[in-house]
Amino acid sequence: MKISNVKGTVDYLPQEVAIRDYLQSEILKVYTSNGFTRITTPIIEDIENLDKSEGGENLNLIFKILKRGDKLQKAFDGELTENNLADMGLRYDLTLPLTRYFANNRSKLPYPAKIIQMDRVYRAERPQKGRLREFMQCDVDIIGSDSIYSEIELINTVTEALLAITLKNFTVRVNNRRILNDLLLSMGFEEKDLMSVCITFDKMDKIGAEGVKKELGEKEFSADAVAKFVDFLKQGDFTLGYVKELMPESAAVADVEKIITTANSVSDGKYDVVFDLSLVRGQGYYTGTVFEVVSNEFKGAIAGGGRYDNLIGKFLGESIPAVGFSIGFERIFAILSEQKFTPPTAKRKLAVIFEENNYAECVAKAKELRAEFDVGMYERPKKLGKLLGRLENEGYWGALINPAEEIKVFEK
Repeated sequence: MKISNVKGTVDYLPQEVAIRDYLQSEILKVYTSNGFTRITTPIIEDIENLDKSEGGENLNLIFKILKRGDKLQKAFDGELTENNLADMGLRYDLTLPLTRYFANNRSKLPYPAKIIQMDRVYRAERPQKGRLREFMQCDVDIIGSDSIYSEIELINTVTEALLAITLKNFTVRVNNRRILNDLLLSMGFEEKDLMSVCITFDKMDKIGAEGVKKELGEKEFSADAVAKFVDFLKQGDFTLGYVKELMPESAAVADVEKIITTANSVSDGKYDVVFDLSLVRGQGYYTGTVFEVVSNEFKGAIAGGGRYDNLIGKFLGESIPAVGFSIGFERIFAILSEQKFTPPTAKRKLAVIFEENNYAECVAKAKELRAEFDVGMYERPKKLGKLLGRLENEGYWGALINPAEEIKVFEK
C-alpha cells in the first residue's frame, strides 16, 4: 500500500489547516456580512452538463467517472470511446454546478439570488508547482440581475474579503468580452471563431504577441484577420480612452467606464480599479464583464470572474443574467504560508501533561485554562523531552507538566 498522497493533491499539517480554516472563516464572514447566502452542491455532475458548459480548456481536464455494472458492460460491448464509458464527472469549477442548482431550485430562492460557494473542485492537471488536481475555490455570485451594479458589488465584496485576510497592494483589472468581440469582428474574424481567439489571447502575458500569432495561425484562421489583430497587439495602446475612440457608440465601453469609475469611488483608495483589454479569462461561458485581482507585491492573479448570462439558459431555455467572482484560495494560502503567517485570532496552544495519579486534577486545570488557551492533554511518557520537542514543532506555546507548577514556555 502506498502512503504518499496522489500527485496533485496535498496532505495538510495541523498548522496549515489552521491557516486554511482562518482564511475560509474570514472570507465567509465578509461574504455573509455583504448579504450573500451559502449553498453546497455535489462534487459529481452529469458528464453531459460538464461537456456542454463552455468551460474553455478546462473541458480537457475533467475527471470522468466510469459507468457501473450493466451500463459499463454494455458500453464495452459497443464502441469503446471515452464518452461512451463515462456518465458522470467531478466538477472542475463551482459555476456550472451553481447554474444547474439554480435551475433546479429557482422557486425556492430569492431573486436576484446572492450565493456563496466555498468548496473543493477537481481538474486533471499535470501536477506541478501551482497546479493542483484538488483545490479550494471561494465564490460569490449574483443571479438574476443584469445591472452593472452587480459587478460593482462583487468587486467591493471580494476586495473587502482580501483586505480582511491581510492582503494589500493589489489592483482590480476590468474588461468586457463584448468590446474584444466587436474589435475581432471588425478585423475579419467570424462569429464562430471568437471564443477560440479569446482563449488564445488569454495567454498573451505568457506567450507574447508572436506566440498569439503562431497559435492563431495553427488554428487556421484568416491570415489577414490574424495579421490585423497581431499588429493591434504590438502597438500596445490598450487604454480605455483609445478604445472609446475606436468604438464611440459602444454600450460595453460605457459599462466598463461606469464600473471602473464607481468601483474606484468606493474603494477608499485601498486599491485601484483599471481597464485592461488583454484580460480575457479562459472560460468560454463569459458573455460580458470580466475581472481579475492582481497582487502588485507577489505578481499574479489572486481572484477572478465575470458575467455569464447564457449559462443558466442551457438548463431553462430562457435568458437568466448572472455574474460571479472567485478568490484564488490556494494561491493566497501559498503566499501566506511562505510568509510564516499565523492567524491573528488564534488562541495560543498549551499542553497539559498528566500522570495516572493526577488525571482528574489535570482535567479540571485544563478546563480552567481553556478560557485563555487551546489546551491539549497528553499522558507523560518516559522520554518527556521528546514529547515537548514535538509539541513545540506543532506550534504549542508551552506546557503545564504539573498542575501545581508554573507553565513551561517553549523558547522560540
